[in-house]
Amino acid sequence: MKIFDTQTQNTRELTPLEDNKIKMYVCGPTVYDYPHLGHARCYITWDMVYRYLKFRGYKVTYVRNVTDVDDKIINKAKESNASTDDIAKKYYREFEKAMDGLNVEKPDIEPKATENIDEMINIISSLFDKGYAYTAEGDVYFDVEKFQKYGRLSRQNLEELKSGARVEASIKKKNPLDFALWKAVENENEIGWQSPWGKGRPGWHIECTAMSGRFLGESIDIHAGGQDLVFPHHENEKAQSEAAFGKDFVNFWMHNGFVKINEEKMSKSLGNYITIGDLMEKYDANTIRFFILTNHYRMPVEFNDMALGAAKNGVKRLRNAIEDIKADIGVEKLTRADKTIAFLFEETVKTEHIPFHEVDMRKDTQELEKQLSSEVITKMILYLKNFIKVMDEDFNTPRALSVLFDIASDIQKNREAGNPESSAYYAVMLVRLSGVLGFDLIKEEKPSDEMVSKLMNVIISTRQTAREQKNWSISDKIRDELAEIGITLKDHKDKSTTWSFSD
Repeated sequence: MKIFDTQTQNTRELTPLEDNKIKMYVCGPTVYDYPHLGHARCYITWDMVYRYLKFRGYKVTYVRNVTDVDDKIINKAKESNASTDDIAKKYYREFEKAMDGLNVEKPDIEPKATENIDEMINIISSLFDKGYAYTAEGDVYFDVEKFQKYGRLSRQNLEELKSGARVEASIKKKNPLDFALWKAVENENEIGWQSPWGKGRPGWHIECTAMSGRFLGESIDIHAGGQDLVFPHHENEKAQSEAAFGKDFVNFWMHNGFVKINEEKMSKSLGNYITIGDLMEKYDANTIRFFILTNHYRMPVEFNDMALGAAKNGVKRLRNAIEDIKADIGVEKLTRADKTIAFLFEETVKTEHIPFHEVDMRKDTQELEKQLSSEVITKMILYLKNFIKVMDEDFNTPRALSVLFDIASDIQKNREAGNPESSAYYAVMLVRLSGVLGFDLIKEEKPSDEMVSKLMNVIISTRQTAREQKNWSISDKIRDELAEIGITLKDHKDKSTTWSFSD
């Protein structure tokens, strides 16, 4: 498997630092507002990587942090007349809800910054001992000049960076590029923790160094996040980690591309961001994931309703293939087919090849051989190999989706040719491989709020026509049957009938 590394700008073979284990850290959300489309792109991407690495047999430990203390959270708390803890908890719940709605798996470990303050203080103390940190009026800064490799990750010209940073440089700093490791509180009422340098709170960058170090160790296989984090966040994180630990911090730096709206990067400052909640009122999780994975993870994504409409149709085509064969032969036969071909996945994933004599020798292939021709078995193995091949090329999801469509086409071709048994095996292969990308093609779709509203308008209009025709039996029947499923209608003299869900 090959992965593109941001630092070297090369695609390299993935060789785990330890046996078959992968230590993976992803920068999580700063919980001060509702999650948006940019979060969806980021965390669906790393969810896909996490799922695929596990599919390929790696033992993955996935850590995704939560920044629950930060200037943005403090400012939001002041604006809302609430505590920082209340703000962080509220928006963390919103983030959880959004990730669950998008079918994003929870990471193995999800540490919060406020629960790891001691680790941060210890690392800062170590940086002091090694001469990389200094104090200035209660704040603590990292001395960039002392770290000779600064700028390598983001490939920045340090002299140009200094010139650009000088405009906003603090008079406290030795160098305009020096960044905060610890920030002194402005007053005693502000959130903070006691430290050797006085009451304060951690800088943003030190949080990730402490949490990745605590839960994954001083060197990790993969560190991932959005492209906007390359500089300064990841550059600073790399500098302080390698200075503190005295070794290379990350084997592969991975970054997903921006989300663009009308050819501009989506951002809160531009006011063109879309919340995940708003998005999911119009589109389901499969559609949003399809839209995102249609693009390679390193490329920018251009958001528009036309692209999401195309994604919706793509998901529908895959779902229809499964639903059609399910209707033809039933769930039981599909379940049996899935159990029968399980070994094909296990063996091919492990060895990347499976000789036909091995298929013939296995006792659990007897049913498979009765049902399928050698041509179908060959095709299934080729589909599986092709899926692995393209995903092993730096997670090429657009080409992986093409494999899924080829399988869906074979499902329908075999159905139309009167070979439903062959279609069943293709169908379970489609379900398995789509699941590796995070799709759930067998889950019942929940209608959107917009769809429910339109449907209720049609029902109310039909009932109103019955009332105008004095067909009271039909009118009452519609009202009573809606009541049985928890929907209450309320008629008004001077306006249209309204409806609501019953308590």
